[in-house]
Amino acid sequence: MLSKSLIKQILLDNRREIQNYRIVHRDIQTSDFSCLVFVGVRRAGKSYLLYEKMQQMLLEGHTWDEMLYLSFEDERLEGFESTDFNSILECHIEMGGSDKPMLFFDEIQNVDGWERYARRMADAKYNVWITGSNAKMLSKEIMTTLGGRYLPVEVYPYSFTEYLKAREIPYDENSMLSTIGKSVMMREYAEYLNWGGLPESVGLPVKRNYLSSVFQKIYLGDICARNKISNPNLLRLLVKKLAESVKQPLSYSRITKVLSSAGGKITIPTTSSYIGNCEDAWLIVRVHNINAAFSERETNCKYYFIDNGLISLMLVDPATTLLENMVALTLCRRYGHDKDNERVFFYNDNVEVDFYVPEEQLAIQVSYDISADATQSREVQALTKFTHVYDCKRRIILTYEQESVIEDSFGHIEVIPLWKWMIDWQ
Repeated sequence: MLSKSLIKQILLDNRREIQNYRIVHRDIQTSDFSCLVFVGVRRAGKSYLLYEKMQQMLLEGHTWDEMLYLSFEDERLEGFESTDFNSILECHIEMGGSDKPMLFFDEIQNVDGWERYARRMADAKYNVWITGSNAKMLSKEIMTTLGGRYLPVEVYPYSFTEYLKAREIPYDENSMLSTIGKSVMMREYAEYLNWGGLPESVGLPVKRNYLSSVFQKIYLGDICARNKISNPNLLRLLVKKLAESVKQPLSYSRITKVLSSAGGKITIPTTSSYIGNCEDAWLIVRVHNINAAFSERETNCKYYFIDNGLISLMLVDPATTLLENMVALTLCRRYGHDKDNERVFFYNDNVEVDFYVPEEQLAIQVSYDISADATQSREVQALTKFTHVYDCKRRIILTYEQESVIEDSFGHIEVIPLWKWMIDWQ
């Protein structure tokens, strides 16, 4: 059991540090629900949502007596067990705090049995905000234990508008009419597309070393160590293969064959398990073929990485791949993404359409440059044929910087630069 003096020291240190953080407001709906679980990849900025809430409460006149914050990534809490949770409240009260503070717990999944404590606090009508980097926090078993007391909130790395806010770059339409304003924004657009939006990487002059360290922590800690993977080299090859194949569907059997030829014997169930481990750590998200039968829909998917900076580490010529990966992330951020309640799909049946959002009847093709007649014809024909199969209220071709309108027999197709679509002026 941890000593109370240590817990009190950590609580006091946290108070001083949180007040000094510079926070960029996130475009994330937290709702008025009293108990929230923020989930997402490591370093996506979940902690900052907690800091922002605490800073907001202080500005509104609340005091630290009404709030309690702990991060279970703090090495001083090593060895913390579920039986220690009661000591936290005892320490807070002994320090003069309220007997029912709002609770903020960071990376709580590091404590075995955390969900039972979280349920008890919700039942006792505490307000609780917790974060975690493991998608298993949302598994059916845990959500059953939490009993609907907590609302899950997905947290992705910075959107493009959040990134521009963090960089203090104006992006309103008037700024884009200025030559200098447009040039500055396009410079940041290229940087964001290549190196992603992990909040702590923003502003770093050289991002590769930071991103490499984050990837190693996810790969070795959140995936290999947590799942006791005995052959990390095979997992590394699998992740690399997924990165190289972002734009095309990959079946379990195909991946297994490639890995067996490159890294040693592996079975299809192991491949499936490794991919599930990567999803649980929020390293990748999968998109299903809306037109496929159930078995193929589950085993022959497209895989995208949760941040462009992480996938950039593994690519040699990444331009088109990064464009499509960014579109996938933006769609998941806007419409949500989970394994059971799918909202974003691709279509593949003689013709391929990169993305389809049924609730919006929105079809999207992604092409870096459509100035070549053959390229434009290919993208337009795919959207035209798709309209014979599924209803489309809106059809878009997203490019790096081209913009126009193309007419076909079903109406018009918008050609929009990715940066403008991400800012979402439409």
